[in-house]
Parts: sequence; structure tokens; C-alpha cells
Amino acid sequence: MSHPVITVSAVAFVRGDGDVLTVRKKGTSRFMLPGGKPEPGESAAEAAVREVREEVGIVLAHSELRLLGAWEADAANEPGHILDATVFTADLTGIPIAAAEIAELRWSSQADPLGDLAPLLRDRVIPALAQLPDRRV
Repeated sequence: MSHPVITVSAVAFVRGDGDVLTVRKKGTSRFMLPGGKPEPGESAAEAAVREVREEVGIVLAHSELRLLGAWEADAANEPGHILDATVFTADLTGIPIAAAEIAELRWSSQADPLGDLAPLLRDRVIPALAQLPDRRV
């Protein structure tokens, strides 16, 4: 049985201490990277730039994005759905603020001591970040 697929783009912002900027959307319990679904005709990078601006108020240029990877993972907030995700890293160029559908921002440890990270972040992104030469972007 195939599962419905949701295409998303996201950006990992990593502080010097290794913590990752995560967001929790209104009405949900899992923390994830800022990002979301592309609009028709939008590239993965264009969607990531737009979603980051809408959700946390950080303005990025496409040239500031660095591809971290593309993966499939279980969707955190849509049971039975699979994410087809493209994830970028970028330097944080301002102070993030919760906007749009974001209820809460948090700098999350890559060790995930609270156990409330979305599957994509926990199972795909954090292991990829750990492989970077300086363990952060």
C-alpha cells in the first residue's frame, strides 16, 4: 500500500553550540525545521526561502542556501503520509521570530533529549549534520 507523499523544503540553522533552530506549528506537538510545501512552479530553494521568511522572519537569498540532502521520512503531523523533503543549511542572518502558523521557536539539541523532534529531523537531518566537517553549518 502506498502512502500519500507531501513535498517540502526546509532550512537547518545551526548555532555555534550545535543546537538547531526548530519550530512547532500551532496545534501540533513535534518540533521541526522551518519550511513547508512549495507553491506551484516554485523550486525547492524558492520554497525554502519563502517559508523561512513567512515562518521565522529570516530573509535569505537563494545563493545563501547550501544543499544538505533530500530524503523521505514519515510526516510528523499527517499520519500515514510520507515527506519528500529537500533540506538546506544557511547562516542565520537575523533574529528568528514565530510568525504565520508557528506557535513556538526553540533551539533544539542534536541529541534530542526531549524526544519531540519530527522524524525527518531526528532520523535524516541530524545524522547528516553530524557528518559535516565542523558538525554544524
